[in-house]
Amino acid sequence: MIDTLPISIVSRLIEESLDAVLVIDAGGCIRYMNCAMQGLSGYAPGEAIGQPLQGLMPEAYGEQEQGYIERFLANTRQADILGSVRAFAIRHRTGEMIPVEMKALDLGAVDGVHYYGAFMTDLRARRAAEAKNTALLEQLERQAMSDALTGLPNRRAFEIEAGRIVARAKRSGAPITVGIADIDRFKKVNDEHGHPVGDEVLNAVSAVLTQAARASDFVARIGGEEFGMLFPDARPETALAVAERMRRAVEGFPVITTTGVALNITISIGLAAFGGSLSESLSQADKALYEAKNKGRNRVEQK
Repeated sequence: MIDTLPISIVSRLIEESLDAVLVIDAGGCIRYMNCAMQGLSGYAPGEAIGQPLQGLMPEAYGEQEQGYIERFLANTRQADILGSVRAFAIRHRTGEMIPVEMKALDLGAVDGVHYYGAFMTDLRARRAAEAKNTALLEQLERQAMSDALTGLPNRRAFEIEAGRIVARAKRSGAPITVGIADIDRFKKVNDEHGHPVGDEVLNAVSAVLTQAARASDFVARIGGEEFGMLFPDARPETALAVAERMRRAVEGFPVITTTGVALNITISIGLAAFGGSLSESLSQADKALYEAKNKGRNRVEQK
């Protein structure tokens, strides 16, 4: 039992605890802070003793109102948080809000004075680690959904976005057009100029397609030199006009490589109205693409 220990031992244990320890009386005056609490709040030893708890309370508890401590303690009892652990925040002497994990305790009365205590753990390091992990997970998710070379969404992202667009279209009844674009004679570019130049071409075409698309359209790299396109709320004639704009934009943008080579690049595009499933629609768009290739390339065909 702890009451069999000398009070000096217990006091030293509390004083040296890594957890911040705070004791107030029922009137809201600070009666004790251990070393950790002093470090957490920014107060020097003994400086806060006898001061109102208001200096440590978040402003949301009402600095300008009388009886804030009574309300806080009343809310504490009503919410049945005494003895439980919950997230809270205290105000540092500088005004900085410090997130903490707090366990509040009713310490009872001694010589007619009622005391309340709290153990607090600084959550800043944990929150920083959680934020870092969240950012890392978001980065990994972006990488998993992006093409490493062009930065465009990849095929996985294309399929996920298609699912979202289809779900919205089912609710609204809006039409969807699917497209596939392919860089004309791309193998010849790689064979004659090398794969690094081919990569530059892919990057240039990716940028031009994205700029020429509508804000609502979705362009992804779904294969070597193939790009998938989703045109939501687009009837065939609308999608055809946008695809023609994309084709002309690529045709009118000579790619100047880092080796000083100027390449005139063209693309062929196949379009199909969405129907049945994404795979079926892509298959129809692919057939339209082959028609465009067979008819001389640098053109848009529609199924």
